[in-house]
Amino acid sequence: MDLLPLITSTDVAASAPEVAVLPVGSFEQHGSFLPLTTDTIVATAIAAAIARRHNVLVLPPITLSCSHEHAGWAGTVSISHQTLSAIIEDIRSSLAASGITRLAIVNGHGGNYVLSNIVQTANAVTPGSMTLFPTRTDWAKARQDARLDSDAHHDMHAGELEVSILLHVHPHAVGEDFTTGDHTADDRPMLLLHGMSAYTKTGVIGRPSAGTAAKGQALLASLAQSFDDHLAALLSQG
Repeated sequence: MDLLPLITSTDVAASAPEVAVLPVGSFEQHGSFLPLTTDTIVATAIAAAIARRHNVLVLPPITLSCSHEHAGWAGTVSISHQTLSAIIEDIRSSLAASGITRLAIVNGHGGNYVLSNIVQTANAVTPGSMTLFPTRTDWAKARQDARLDSDAHHDMHAGELEVSILLHVHPHAVGEDFTTGDHTADDRPMLLLHGMSAYTKTGVIGRPSAGTAAKGQALLASLAQSFDDHLAALLSQG
């Protein structure tokens, strides 16, 4: 899997996609065994799975986003939600100028709360022009289809789901100590106030030891299928 698309302008002109797919990742700590680019890899892997199923234009990922809850861990870099909003608006505007008026944002970082507002605002102005994927329902179905041992609340960060996807698409990027990296912090009432450091010293909340490449493959297959509904909804708008 390539993080950057290798298609040419000629390829895009020939395929004439009606929908663009924008992966949004982050550059933040994921414990000792996953790279800072984990969320970008996850978002890009989902976008690639979608592209294998549908004629869409996959854009290069946004690799920095709103990772403020991870402040203090070495290597973590954030941008403001205003900056992220402005970047996406510029991308949307540029796509529209070239004739692509529908955009699917594939979010790989749960802390990007602003993306919901961006999509809602876009659709209030131009109905059916933007979708945010995966939703909580899409993720829940993928976890069930892949038979993950944990749910989204218990497996919050650098856990079973993320390890599984990276073991499938970039196994060399996963450190061997994922097998001993489990950490439980189910009660996190002040996460927005105190950040992740109040609930984990390693940066992990979840069960990375349960991750497997087979689960990662199943997760991506389920998500690609779930995107069918999002694509249909976008294309149904004139």
